[in-house]
Amino acid sequence: MWKGFNFFAMVIIFCLCCFWPQPARAATLDGAAVIKRVEDNLNGKTAEISFTMVVKTRRGARTIKMTSYSIGKKKSFIKIRYPGKDKGITFLKIDNAMWQYVPRIERVLKIPASMMLQSWMGSDFTNDDLVRESSILEDYNHRIISQGKDDFEVELLPHENAPVVWGRIVMGVSKTYFLPTTVKYYDDAGKLVRTISYQQVKKFGARFYPTYWVLTPKDKEKAGHRTTVEITAAVFDKPVSEEYFTKMALRRFSD
Repeated sequence: MWKGFNFFAMVIIFCLCCFWPQPARAATLDGAAVIKRVEDNLNGKTAEISFTMVVKTRRGARTIKMTSYSIGKKKSFIKIRYPGKDKGITFLKIDNAMWQYVPRIERVLKIPASMMLQSWMGSDFTNDDLVRESSILEDYNHRIISQGKDDFEVELLPHENAPVVWGRIVMGVSKTYFLPTTVKYYDDAGKLVRTISYQQVKKFGARFYPTYWVLTPKDKEKAGHRTTVEITAAVFDKPVSEEYFTKMALRRFSD
């Protein structure tokens, strides 16, 4: 999986720094340096992001609106604002632990390791995508396998015994922004499992962010499925209250 978004502090949930590379310097970067630039751009000091997720399946489409708050890569809080039946559901991530509050049953639930690969809010993202988003630099070896005028293509292979899901990741990286453009995820057998494309880079204050993401699963059983995420508002590097990052916050900020 791409562990590069802090839902999405990602997600979620992945905050961006503005980097404008010089061509001569970019040519000398190795794979690890490219991924370090990407990870730095996707994980700033703080972020408050509002976004809309549309989940399309063969049965129809579902729209979910939410807001996320994050501090760095380790802490994130997500609140569902729409639709009405899901309004007030909250999620808290601290390091590799994740909790959910469901107003309908008035319970805080810890999401166990056995459910990490389950669908998140019915989408093609998983709980694991929200939790293990900080390891693309730490858990993989990195190699530039091709590059053109505008982008790099970097292969990521996991370290032996690394706690990751994917057997191989291939990431396209923009030379202009040092942000991902496409990410392909392969299983241990080398089968392509899913792709994510990142589009429509926009400036928020002094920072740049891809505001439209498209996740497409490649499993035949999910033919026709697609999950899109559209960023509708974002504020970076402004104070975010630590009050969001406690289990008490799951109930407190549900209303």
